[in-house]
Amino acid sequence: MIECIGWDLGGAHLKAVRLDASGRIVGAVQRPCPLWRGLDHLKLAISEVLAVLGNTRRHAVTMTGELADIFPNRNEGVAQLVDTMVQSLPEAELLIFAGIRGLVLPENSREYAVDIASTNWLASAQFAASHCPEGIFIDMGSTTTDLIPLQNGKASPVGLTDAARLASEELIYTGVVRTPLMAVTARVPFAGQWQRIAAEYFSTTADIHRLTGHLDPAHDMADTADGAGKSLEESARRLARMVGRDFEEASMSAWIDLAQFFADAQMNQLQEAVERIQSRTSLYRKSPLIGAGAGRFMVNKLAQRLDREYIDFASLMDGDSASREWAAVCAPAFSVAYLGAQQELVA
Repeated sequence: MIECIGWDLGGAHLKAVRLDASGRIVGAVQRPCPLWRGLDHLKLAISEVLAVLGNTRRHAVTMTGELADIFPNRNEGVAQLVDTMVQSLPEAELLIFAGIRGLVLPENSREYAVDIASTNWLASAQFAASHCPEGIFIDMGSTTTDLIPLQNGKASPVGLTDAARLASEELIYTGVVRTPLMAVTARVPFAGQWQRIAAEYFSTTADIHRLTGHLDPAHDMADTADGAGKSLEESARRLARMVGRDFEEASMSAWIDLAQFFADAQMNQLQEAVERIQSRTSLYRKSPLIGAGAGRFMVNKLAQRLDREYIDFASLMDGDSASREWAAVCAPAFSVAYLGAQQELVA
């Protein structure tokens, strides 16, 4: 193995993990990166990451940011993101994760653009499968959740593209920070009756997970729906708008109860996806759930609900506790770094 920094270029965050020559985590970093506002945000975030992690010869890259609407299509997004990394790391030996094709050189990225686009989840699932031969790997991040069955020591997804994965529910657009609450449920119980919620971008899942006390403030990097602060009262004020009310119309305990209902509804989405995966595989019904991402607390709770073992992705890596915790949030960045550190020949 050699030293390597792994990069995960997302649409909202940039994540990076540095490994030493033994595969031990040296550091892990996440930076806000609103890519839809322009590539300058990515360039700034890269410089901030390098200021923390330092530089090294080998770098490995995976991405989902090619979906950002600044790009006309995904292939062009892949090309521009790869070009940005090449420009930002001119002296580096740069490798690009191309899914089932492994790591490829930047000059081959246009040829393998379909394989490169949004396959960061596969690197993590492959690493998880090497330690947990059977189970379901679940990476719940700020925006999306990946659910990948692991069988016989290998990742066993139904499809590889976003379209196929959305259809199979191995990709769900729900996360613990950025998801609009109108995407979680259509109606809620409040003040003694069921009511529909506003189909407006008034509040996000970060608000409910702050109110329930489970969202780590360090992972809470996105802007709020109204641009205001992230205190409990401000979170409850946004939540109140979802049911056509003002914060002052109910007690804080009522808003927390409502937040818990939304959290449970989001959990139901995950459970339904797990049950669907279970129904089409030969997985043992009590096989473990392996949790990664900022929403690992939700995966842990889901395992408890389903009476399954929970394995934290952080426990699979080598490093101090703080580094492993952050690397588990940045699981694809860690996983491509691990691949890159072992790569000798590049196709």
